[in-house]
Amino acid sequence: MPMFVLAYRNRPGYTPTPQTQAAWHAWFGSMGDQLADMGKPVIAEAALGNCSRESTEMGGYSLIEADDLEAATAIAKGCPHLDNSGGVEVGLLGEVPSRTAGA
Repeated sequence: MPMFVLAYRNRPGYTPTPQTQAAWHAWFGSMGDQLADMGKPVIAEAALGNCSRESTEMGGYSLIEADDLEAATAIAKGCPHLDNSGGVEVGLLGEVPSRTAGA
C-alpha cells in the first residue's frame, strides 16, 4: 500500500493544551492500521530557501498508508491543527532510485 507523509504546520506560538493533546490522540487512534508511524513533534527548527513562515511553522510529521492521495487527504482532514489555524501537507512518498554502477 502506498505510504504518505503528513507534515504538520503550527500557527506561530502554538502550545498544546490537554484538550488539543486529547484531540491528537483520538485522531491517531481513529486511523487504526493505516498509521504506520505516529512521528514526532518538532521542538526546534531552522529554515533555508522558500519556507514561508508568515502564517505557520513546522510542527511535526506522521507516516500513513492509504490507497491513494485522495484517501490520504481524507484522513488528513481530521488533523487537529485544522481547527487551530494550522495546516497539514500530504505527500506521496516514492522510492529513491538506486545508484548505478560507476556513477
